[in-house]
Amino acid sequence: MAKQKQNYPYAAETSGYVLALKGSDASTATKEKVDKVAHVFQLIVTYLFLALMGVIIIFPFYWMIITSLKTGEEIQQSVQTFFPHVIRWENYTEALTRLDFPVLLRNTLLVGIISTLGTLITTILAAYAFARLTFKGRDFIFMILLGSMMIPGEMMVISNYISVSRLGWTASGNYFGNFSAMIVPFWVSIFYIYLLRQNFKQIPNELYLAAKVDGKSDWEFLWKVMVPLAMPTLTTIFILKLMGAWNSYVWPNLIASGNKNIFLITNGLRETFSAADNVNDYGAQMAATVIVTVPLLLLFIFFRKYIMRGVGRAGIKG
Repeated sequence: MAKQKQNYPYAAETSGYVLALKGSDASTATKEKVDKVAHVFQLIVTYLFLALMGVIIIFPFYWMIITSLKTGEEIQQSVQTFFPHVIRWENYTEALTRLDFPVLLRNTLLVGIISTLGTLITTILAAYAFARLTFKGRDFIFMILLGSMMIPGEMMVISNYISVSRLGWTASGNYFGNFSAMIVPFWVSIFYIYLLRQNFKQIPNELYLAAKVDGKSDWEFLWKVMVPLAMPTLTTIFILKLMGAWNSYVWPNLIASGNKNIFLITNGLRETFSAADNVNDYGAQMAATVIVTVPLLLLFIFFRKYIMRGVGRAGIKG
């Protein structure tokens, strides 16, 4: 009996320890449930916000498409419909006929591709110089170039126009000069130089030393080593520059000066539908807008991963 009495304190301590463990387990389980509920609530709020933003972004495109399929009378109704009562496919036929799409597409691709290739060459050479070559005032010059990015592009229009005018590129009928005026002033982009420079700086210096041991020159090292390694960023620059050329309006319109033979696609769209002659012109105008917008939209959809990859690689410091 004495031994049993002596075990009572240990039994009490054991049961207390067990109760403490059970209380701790209950507290942990409650905390896990609260965290799980909070995580689910956070996901719901996040996806609702993303869905709302998606609707806000997609809605203008949806409205553009359905308006391009409506008749003029339905477009002018005081209460707008979210789907056309009568689908008018003739709007697209009329838009293609009046827009002179083949000529506009030819001019836009000519300016866009040559401008993009020229920008790639100047960007590669400048980025390599600022990333790998050592010369006096390199960092100061690059800082000045970065500072010029704060100047709005519209402020350069007058000086650029005076320059191309003195070269005789704005003369009427000088098609070579007119297209040169649209292309050459935009062969240099400080943003793209900065983007590619950051990518070049990630390439290990050991590759340069190894190339020197193999007897490679700086020129060979640039085109055989650095350019292939920076191809994702170069692909991003190519796509963004081409998209920018497709969307450009102010400068090409200034150079064209009403000459429809050298209009780009945005200028042709504005000039063709500057005034609506009848109610059905509104639907044809919106159909033309769809025709102009869809190629650019498809380009971004199919190449978006290359754009993100290139920008992401340039933003990582190795």
